[in-house]
Amino acid sequence: MNEFEDIYDPHFVKGVFDRCSGKYIAFSYLCSLGFTERWRRQCVEALPDAKIDAPIVFDLMAGTGEVWPHLLKRFPEVNAITAIDISSGMHQRALKRLHAHRAHKIKFIEDNVLASDLPDEGADHVVATFGLKTFNADQHKQLANLIRRVLKPGGSFSLIEASDPKGWWLRPLYIFYLKIFLPLVEKTFLQGAQDFSMIGTYSSNFGNASNISEMLRNEGLQVEYRKYFFGCATGVSGSKPQ
Repeated sequence: MNEFEDIYDPHFVKGVFDRCSGKYIAFSYLCSLGFTERWRRQCVEALPDAKIDAPIVFDLMAGTGEVWPHLLKRFPEVNAITAIDISSGMHQRALKRLHAHRAHKIKFIEDNVLASDLPDEGADHVVATFGLKTFNADQHKQLANLIRRVLKPGGSFSLIEASDPKGWWLRPLYIFYLKIFLPLVEKTFLQGAQDFSMIGTYSSNFGNASNISEMLRNEGLQVEYRKYFFGCATGVSGSKPQ
């Protein structure tokens, strides 16, 4: 990366995650000490209760599809999951997760979610796990508008992202882990590609989900803001009024 590159440009983001994709699942799980998997489950649990027969789910910035088992466990009657992600590498990794018993329920679209043609009022539920950090403030506004647009009246959403736990007494250790230790692990064991280091940069720049929480409220959605493990992750969930 050079100083003139826009790290939020879709082509740049795609390149980072294409190169990360081969080791993303293992690196993410091990270096988060398993918390990413726990937070994905909690993200799905945060979806407001709704009695919907055969719900349709949109998984935005779907990555390798790690949230799908949690969605299918909570909503075994789900009709379809439409998963969208910009990365070809992550797409290929996700396809390997499409075991026979659920492949017919999942449609994966390789595209920039902000430029996609997801249908208006097409989803009963919208989820996004660990993709918010790859957007800047203007893109977050576009995402908030998209979530409002694609949700059916009465539909619900839940988003989660790794965050900066400001105010936590162990924050200096967390920042050291994020900015020093993880890049060192990458340099030592992953040929120093520096792409996993970029994930740390995205997380540091993101801060927390409070800003997108306000953007979703400005779209007329009902929103609840949540902190997980002292603010090391934050999320927003809520619904679209009937």
